Amino acid sequence: MVRDVLALQPETETTPGDGGVGMLVKKKGTASARSWILIDTNVNETIMDIDKYAIMHRVQIHARDLRILDPLLSYPSTILGRERAIVLNLEHIKAIVTAEEVLLRDPSDDNVIPVVEELRRRLPVANANRGDLSGQHDEAGEEDESPFEFRALEVFLEAICSFHAACTTELETDAYPALDEFTSKISSRNLDRVRKLKSAMTRLTARVQKVRDELERLLDDDDDMADLYLSRKLSSASPVSDSGAASWFLGSPTIGSKISRASRASVMTIHGDENDVEELEMLLEAYFMQIDGTLNKLTSLREYIDDTEDYINIQLDNHRNQLIQLELFLSSGTVCMSVYSLVTGIFGMNIPYTWNDDHGYMFKWVVILSGGFSAVLFLLIVSYARLKGLVGS
Repeated sequence: MVRDVLALQPETETTPGDGGVGMLVKKKGTASARSWILIDTNVNETIMDIDKYAIMHRVQIHARDLRILDPLLSYPSTILGRERAIVLNLEHIKAIVTAEEVLLRDPSDDNVIPVVEELRRRLPVANANRGDLSGQHDEAGEEDESPFEFRALEVFLEAICSFHAACTTELETDAYPALDEFTSKISSRNLDRVRKLKSAMTRLTARVQKVRDELERLLDDDDDMADLYLSRKLSSASPVSDSGAASWFLGSPTIGSKISRASRASVMTIHGDENDVEELEMLLEAYFMQIDGTLNKLTSLREYIDDTEDYINIQLDNHRNQLIQLELFLSSGTVCMSVYSLVTGIFGMNIPYTWNDDHGYMFKWVVILSGGFSAVLFLLIVSYARLKGLVGS
C-alpha cells in the first residue's frame, strides 16, 4: 500500500503531472479546494486537496452531479450512474467511483474513517486476483470476481446500512426503558425525554427511508442498474463512445446522455449480457433487505410510542374525569352550604323582631332543619349527576 499527499491548492491552474493529476500554479478565480482521498485498483492512496473543476475533469462528470456531494446543500441519498463514474451521496459518505479508482470526500471525518479502513481491507483481495492476470484483459477471469466499482459500492452500502442499524439499536436501547418509565410515572422530565427520543426517531426514520427509496428505485429500473457497470462499459467501449468521451466536457448533459445510451445499444449485439444486471441486482437486494429491516425496527418503535401515547392519554382522561367529579362534589357542597349560610345570615341580622322574644328554643331546630335540608339537597344533586352519568358510581 502506498500513501501520497497531493495538495492541489485553490485558485490554481493545472499543469501536466504524475498520475493524471497535475501540479498546480496560482491562478485567481477558481473554486475552493476540498479534501479527498483517492484509492486505486492497486490500493495506492493519495490524499488530495482538489477543487471541483479538477474533479470534474478527472472523472468526467458534470457540475450538477458534483453538486450532489456538496455538504452545504441538502440533497437526499442518491446513487447516480454516469458514463465513466458512479456518484454516491449516502449522508456522510460522499464518493465518486470509477472503474479504476475511488474518490472519497472528507476522509478525516469521524464517520468516514471507518469507511476508509474498510476500503483498505476489502480492496486488496481483488488486487491479488488481478495480479495473476499480469495486465492481460481476460474476460473469463473478470467474470469470476466482482468489478472494482461493485466492490467499492458494496463497502459504501454496507457502511451506511451498518451505520443506520447501529443508530437504530442505540435509539431502541434508550427509547424502550424511557417509554416504560413514562407509563409508570407521568412527569415533565419523562415527557421531555420521550419527546426528544421521538424527534430523534422521526429524523432517523426519514434518513433510512431515503436510502431505502434510492435502492428501491435502482432495483425497479434495469437501465439505471446497467449504468453502474463501469468496467463492462469500459471493456465494450466503441468508437461512438470514445468520440463522445472526447467531446464530453464541451457537450451538453442531454447530448452526453444520448451518446451514452447509443454507445451501449451499438454493442448489444456483440455482448449478449449488456442488460444482464443480475450480479448488481443481487448486491442491491441484499442491502435493500438490510435497510428495510432497519426501517421495520423503526416502524415497530414508532408503533410502540403511539401505543404508549394512547395509554398515557387514557390515563390523563381518567385523571381529568376524577378532577371533574371532585369539582362537581365541591360545587354541590358549596351550593348546599350557601343555603345553610343564607338561613344563618337571615337570623344573624341585627334587626329587632318581635318574634325573637321568648323563642330561644327555636335556635336548635333552625340549625337542625337547615343542616338537614342542605344535606338532602347535596345528596339529590349527587344522585342526579350519577343518574345522568356525569360522575362514576
